[in-house]
Amino acid sequence: QVQPVESGGGLVQPGGSLRLSCAASGVIFRIYNMGWYRQAPGKQRELVATITSGSSTNYADSVKGRFTISRDNAKNTMYLQMNSLKSEDSAVYYCNTATADFREAAWWDWGQGTQVTVSS
Repeated sequence: QVQPVESGGGLVQPGGSLRLSCAASGVIFRIYNMGWYRQAPGKQRELVATITSGSSTNYADSVKGRFTISRDNAKNTMYLQMNSLKSEDSAVYYCNTATADFREAAWWDWGQGTQVTVSS
């Protein structure tokens, strides 16, 4: 079973930026529609951005205009560039598969995630 590895999180001040990475091995990465998910304490996991196998992107309204999802199929890696971060973006961020029409569809095992904390 596939378990992606997320990295790049950390502590950042409001208004700051972070770039998350998601690496997956042992799969034909390029054929999968992928997504970034996040889960804050006491809240349900939510889908924040998706990128299709053809690199079409979609975003939750809460992050639109601030986050950019991208992928490098040659490296089996997906990224999430997060700018203008807000305290409400604080969460553990995970990557997994998703649907092309912005719905959760986690076919792989969940990784450890990467913690993003936005605080002054």
